[in-house]
Amino acid sequence: MNSPQLFDDEDAQPSVDEARFMEVQIQHRSLSDQILEANRALARLAVTDKAEEKDVLRRRVAELQAQRDEIEASFSFGKLMPTFSAVMRNAPMPPTGRGLVRQRHPNRDFFLADLFDYALKDDGASMEAPIFTLSTKPDLSIWTWTSKDGNKSIKVAPSVLGRATQHDKDVLIYVVSQLTEALNRGREDAQSRTVRFTVHDFLVTTNRQTSGEGYRLLHEAFERLAGTRVSTDIKTGGQRVKEGFGIIDRWKIIDKSPNDERMVAVEVTLSEWLYNAVSAFEVLTIHPDYFRLRKPLARRLYEIARKHCGHQASWSIGLTLLQEKAGSKSSIYEFRSAVKAIAADNSLPEYQMVLVDKNKVTFFSRGLAKRVSAH
Repeated sequence: MNSPQLFDDEDAQPSVDEARFMEVQIQHRSLSDQILEANRALARLAVTDKAEEKDVLRRRVAELQAQRDEIEASFSFGKLMPTFSAVMRNAPMPPTGRGLVRQRHPNRDFFLADLFDYALKDDGASMEAPIFTLSTKPDLSIWTWTSKDGNKSIKVAPSVLGRATQHDKDVLIYVVSQLTEALNRGREDAQSRTVRFTVHDFLVTTNRQTSGEGYRLLHEAFERLAGTRVSTDIKTGGQRVKEGFGIIDRWKIIDKSPNDERMVAVEVTLSEWLYNAVSAFEVLTIHPDYFRLRKPLARRLYEIARKHCGHQASWSIGLTLLQEKAGSKSSIYEFRSAVKAIAADNSLPEYQMVLVDKNKVTFFSRGLAKRVSAH
């Protein structure tokens, strides 16, 4: 039978301004990923006496950082800002399908991290194990998971407020992103598990409401994240944690609005388990449209695809195993129906998901695969 077309044969041709800006984005992302990989290799050598290899990697990081700084300086001093401004003036509004919420802040003030929209990082540990509930109602059940090979396991116990949700994970992604950038740049504040940030910046970056409701929902997320307890034997940063701990150790309001009870600035302290993962650079870059995905399951499926498919052309997994990795409590029939609906909506950033048959799902990288066969 003929292969169904899953991708457009011809992409829309970018303008000269768009092409130039895209070229700079690609260069910056490549340098960022190389810095991350070099730092990850350096972290692995930390406990060895291979001084020469460490020196080579440190010089490599410094060279890459200098190249990235040069690109960023081009924006800072306005050399490329006219090009960027032209792109933003002519950019179409992002699509809003059934699986995507609207872009709530299309005209936000852009700072440097926004210019390069791949600064967001997700930690590999929580991408691997289904820590967060997919339920949109308070989940008071204890969740346990064991990897297929039996070498990794996790138990997640909720507080009386319920288990931390997939949408609560936005806090974790934002904090991990800030901490990773501090580590990449060798800043002293990266040695602390506590990250301070303004709530408004968080709400805008994660495509959340900046109304009073947005602040209230974030307050509830903090409480669930701190109250959800994790016990696991999954190593992070080469260390195996055996006691129970909260997803975040603590959160604290640093500054309040003088006019109401809204949080202006907060501090979040990561658990040692998660901090170990980040300090060992066990993180992956994620697409900003992750925050526009409406369904918790769609967000979780994107994480799984990003973790296991990465930049391969495709990656396949059995439906039952995918359900286990996703942390879904539904029946296999309900899960299949939910996956089919998300695949039909075609809203996952970076990946096309196809239910090949009743028991197999394949993810295709949008940047590498143009056509696939389904039988």
